[in-house]
Amino acid sequence: MNQQLGKRFVKLIFRLKQSLSRGHRELITAASVAICVLFLRCIGLLQSLELAALDQFFHLRPDEPPEERIMLVVIDETYLNEVGLWPISDTKIAQLLQKLNVHKPRAIGLDIYRNFPVKTGNQELRNAYKSMPNLIGIELLTNDKNKNVSVSPPPGLNQDQVGFNNVVFDLDGKVRRSLLYWYVDDQVHESFSMKLALLYLKSKGIIPTKAKSNPEYLQLGKATFTRFETNDGAYVRADAGGYQTLTNFPKPKYQSSSGEFYRFRQVSIRDVLADKVKENLIKDRIILIGSTASSLQDFLFIPYSSSLIGTAKPVPGIQLQAYFISELISAALQGRPLLKVWPDLVEYLWIFIWSYLGAVTTWQIRHATISLLSILVSCFVLTLSAYLAFLYGWWIPLIPPLFSFGSSAIWITSHIAHIQQEWKRSKEFLHHVINTIPDPIFVKNEKHQWIVLNEAYCRFIGYPNKLLIEKSDYDFFPKHEADVFRQQDEIVLQTQQPQENEEEFTNADGQTYQIATKRSLHKDAAGNFFLVGVIRDITQRKLTEEYLKRTATELFRSNNELKLKEDHLRYLAYHDPLTGLSNRKFFAEQLYESLHWAQHNNLLLGLLFIDLDGFKQVNDTLGHETGDRLLMTIAGRLSNSLRASDTVFRLGGDEFTVILRGIPNVQIAAKVAEKILSSINKPIVLDGDTIRVSASIGISIYPDNSQDSETLMKQADAAMYRAKRLGKNRYEFA
Repeated sequence: MNQQLGKRFVKLIFRLKQSLSRGHRELITAASVAICVLFLRCIGLLQSLELAALDQFFHLRPDEPPEERIMLVVIDETYLNEVGLWPISDTKIAQLLQKLNVHKPRAIGLDIYRNFPVKTGNQELRNAYKSMPNLIGIELLTNDKNKNVSVSPPPGLNQDQVGFNNVVFDLDGKVRRSLLYWYVDDQVHESFSMKLALLYLKSKGIIPTKAKSNPEYLQLGKATFTRFETNDGAYVRADAGGYQTLTNFPKPKYQSSSGEFYRFRQVSIRDVLADKVKENLIKDRIILIGSTASSLQDFLFIPYSSSLIGTAKPVPGIQLQAYFISELISAALQGRPLLKVWPDLVEYLWIFIWSYLGAVTTWQIRHATISLLSILVSCFVLTLSAYLAFLYGWWIPLIPPLFSFGSSAIWITSHIAHIQQEWKRSKEFLHHVINTIPDPIFVKNEKHQWIVLNEAYCRFIGYPNKLLIEKSDYDFFPKHEADVFRQQDEIVLQTQQPQENEEEFTNADGQTYQIATKRSLHKDAAGNFFLVGVIRDITQRKLTEEYLKRTATELFRSNNELKLKEDHLRYLAYHDPLTGLSNRKFFAEQLYESLHWAQHNNLLLGLLFIDLDGFKQVNDTLGHETGDRLLMTIAGRLSNSLRASDTVFRLGGDEFTVILRGIPNVQIAAKVAEKILSSINKPIVLDGDTIRVSASIGISIYPDNSQDSETLMKQADAAMYRAKRLGKNRYEFA
């Protein structure tokens, strides 16, 4: 059992090796390249490139409608030069808050650290805090990496009015993720942007809940905020502390009255303090107060900061908070797509598919210019697919599939160049070798095209070499012949085993030949396969075989006729021509053999001698023809009354004998005799005349009465006559 399993396993491995070495080179290449690219991706070498590609997608995104729910009150460089003071005094901040609160904004976010009093007006600022429950201050929490860095919330604000300003930076210093919640000493803290967004959404009846799809995720209105994991997207072992999400930065576009374009509507603190800002710009909006002054260096880099040409331009921190808040509100109210990623397994499959496409495309085309064009088109399609998916909120891998696609294409291209070089060498070698052989020889490629032909083959088929090269059987032979050639070629290509087959083909002159073709498969150093066929003309041999076959058929038919005649003569010699029963001659032979068999097996044998009663009267009154028909009927009844091992014979006239072989006792012979008498006694209707006859039967038994056939016959005959004397229609034993 184990040996059989071992043989089957070895056979399976051999077939798999054959399959991979021939028809699956693209699959091997794609898998190898994909594994290498996935390894580079897993150790983080492609992370920066893929993040840069994501940034470009953000740049290419179409502009979105202006964000009218958020307005920025900025402390610019001009205002700092006017007041000549930083931080701005508590009095100025208190005045600013009071003027904003008059116009009933939905929420006010103070994106300025106020963890200690600044000159005069601190009590006035505290009073403003108390009178404004929709005010949110900012703090900086201690984290594991910077344990000594923290900024306390503004004094006078309760904890519900404070949100943290911790920002998650990537390795390149950019912000692409947002923190919704942070955990310090098992206490949950909400971010500054989250606090302001929830204040705005609360009036819409939207509060944070657990998502139905996953209770660990946050559900906010129409949006489910998937929690960032350490290896999501292009990230490799990234910090996933707190409740982070990938930020799908909105791209609002607003044009000011001066003609300048801004991402968010903004006004100067100077204009607010001077009552130059209209009420409709503040009412029911989220107001963010923060700095845009370059001297304060409150700037960060986001995907919109970089560009293909030129230096990166950071955005102020207040604008980053506006991006976060806008995404939260738009997702909750309008269902704006959030940035999602595929599961790892799907991403791996995506990378492998493009690796396989690169290998297959290059292998199938095999033309430098067309291959280059197809590679460029495929890369464009891949990039466009990733960009369109990004517009719908999906961040799918771009750089790894591009790498795998290009690497597979380069690998296959180099492999094709090697194959073509070896192919040329192999063709030259084969052409030199087969021209020295007198038999017709052809060499085909895997596309069933002739690539090398010797002179003998060209003469045999009747076409010149130049006309045949790179053509197939279907170009020169009738379809039924070409079908056979193609079928035999496929068998060799599939099994890689030599095959010999007898075929026929028609040459250029229309003559049909019988040929025997031996096909075998050969491989060169580059893995190119060559189907080599050697042809022998067997037309004359086939004609001779056909002649001999016809002669043998005739002899067989003649022998059958002779045998039939012999069987017929034998039948006539051993059978009665009238009744079809065995005759006297056959009876003598059978009795002798039956006695010998009974003696050898120590068994009894019964012999019945039967003579019809009243048969002569039928002949005399109704005629011999009726008598013959009567005998035929009696013969049938006798045959039907016997066992399969018994035999009935007609000795002549109205006399019959029966040999009963292998009877266990004499009573069996009596029962057979009774059955015969009963059968014969039944009336017989012939030509409207009802005829009744009977029989007298004499029975002798071997070895009780005698051990030789002649004596048994005499004793049975004597017993029959005794039955007649005693009244007929009965049987008597010897």
